[in-house]
Amino acid sequence: MEILRTKWVAMAASIWIQCTSGASYTFGIYSAALKSTQSYDQSTLDTVSVFKDIGANAGVFSGLLYTYVTSNRRRARGGGGGGGGSGGPWVVLAIGAIQCFAGYFLMWASVTGIIRKPPVALMCLFMFIAAQSQTFFNTANVVSAVENFADYGGTAVGIMKGFLGLSGAILIQLYETLCGGDPASFILLLAVTPTVLSLLAMPLVRIYETSVADDKKHLNGLSAVSLVIAAYLMIVIILKNTFGLSSVANVVTLVCLVLLLALPLFIAGRARRDRMEKTVLPDKSPLISSPKATTSVNQSSEDDSLSENMNLLQAMKSLSFWLLFLAMICGMGSGLSTINNIRQIGESLRYSSVEINSLVSLWSIWNFLGRFGAGYASDAMLHKKGWPRPLLMAATLGTMTIGHLVIASGFQGNLYVGSVIVGVCYGSQWSLMPTITSELFGVRHMGTIFNTISIASPIGSYIFSVRLIGYIYDETASGVGNKCFGSHCFRLSFVIMASVAFFGFLVAIVLFFRTKSLYRQILVKRLHRR
Repeated sequence: MEILRTKWVAMAASIWIQCTSGASYTFGIYSAALKSTQSYDQSTLDTVSVFKDIGANAGVFSGLLYTYVTSNRRRARGGGGGGGGSGGPWVVLAIGAIQCFAGYFLMWASVTGIIRKPPVALMCLFMFIAAQSQTFFNTANVVSAVENFADYGGTAVGIMKGFLGLSGAILIQLYETLCGGDPASFILLLAVTPTVLSLLAMPLVRIYETSVADDKKHLNGLSAVSLVIAAYLMIVIILKNTFGLSSVANVVTLVCLVLLLALPLFIAGRARRDRMEKTVLPDKSPLISSPKATTSVNQSSEDDSLSENMNLLQAMKSLSFWLLFLAMICGMGSGLSTINNIRQIGESLRYSSVEINSLVSLWSIWNFLGRFGAGYASDAMLHKKGWPRPLLMAATLGTMTIGHLVIASGFQGNLYVGSVIVGVCYGSQWSLMPTITSELFGVRHMGTIFNTISIASPIGSYIFSVRLIGYIYDETASGVGNKCFGSHCFRLSFVIMASVAFFGFLVAIVLFFRTKSLYRQILVKRLHRR
């Protein structure tokens, strides 16, 4: 249908896929069932969890596939090749859907006893395959959004990454409403829901010829919708954790959430009406079926990159790549370690179970605010002030230093304040890093490069969670159950992580000065193109 062939419908479809693609964030819901049914000890369960983190972050293959299927289509169109939809983001989404269903379905079959208990290594493979699907969904949606909205890539990435951050809270709402508290049923829901949704929406996710007319206006509309959805989820989470909701109330809140998630389609309709009323460049020819679109996107990508579309090996020879990678180890690693241990920190400070559950649930909201806010703010800073994005990255890493020190302090209510600061700053890295990657190394191999840099997250998490926090806690703990109570249990760990975040701040400052003149060139080229 012609009405569905716009980049705004593509954006709406990507948002819907992102809303359920963060299943790896819900591991805590079914980890106890996995542990008991498979007779795992805590160490074995942690091993399975490590493969979850690796699968959800090591997305190099999804990036390579995205580059191949979109570049192959460009070459075919450039050489007068035939039409058809044999290439495009939908290929990446389809493979992600297959992985999602296969991984979670086999895990569900193991937990429910349909198949014999698999060896630990095989269960780790199931978890890896299931979590790996997240990188395929994320790569297709994020990179296509950057290509469709080249001048406002920060905002587009912020929206995509923001909804990925919200997806954990959205999936938990589905669990509480549809699964009746049964973790095994939730695993089956994780196998079916993201798979079906992505298969239905993937034909709409295409790369379109970019026109800057009214882009900012309608992206602001999508931004407002995302903030409304985040606020709604926050209110629902607080009400559930404080007062509890009946089954009927859960159904009502879920229906309201679904209605709110339909709003991006109304934004797409408004954008189409505005385009038809004004004489602007048409944006209705997708890359996968239009040579004109291919030319426009290529030109836009090359204009906005600081380098000539480097591939992964070329990027890895650049000092900027390693500065960005090191900054992400400090920021993503220490942030992920905080959420991985927030329950244990709360218990050591004698927070109630209701308070801890609220902290865990609300983390997804702070994560979203960081992802969305940093993307939006970095665009505003670049367009209005000419400030490079690494400057905002440095600011968030410096602020994260304060957040870690707040958690280390141990004063009453410190975990509420500290988790908000660290959560927002952690989320911001996930929208800033992909956008900076596209501008430093070009869009053509963006998926491969930013997924490689994302490996910094599990590397940092392993170093700080296992080798630092876990080691110091075990050395400090004593008594029954080898537990520790008091602010001293995690103080040293978070003072060290504050130092790490500050080092990341210094690295980002170096990257800022290194790219300052190059970002000035980007701004000049964008103004000239307008």
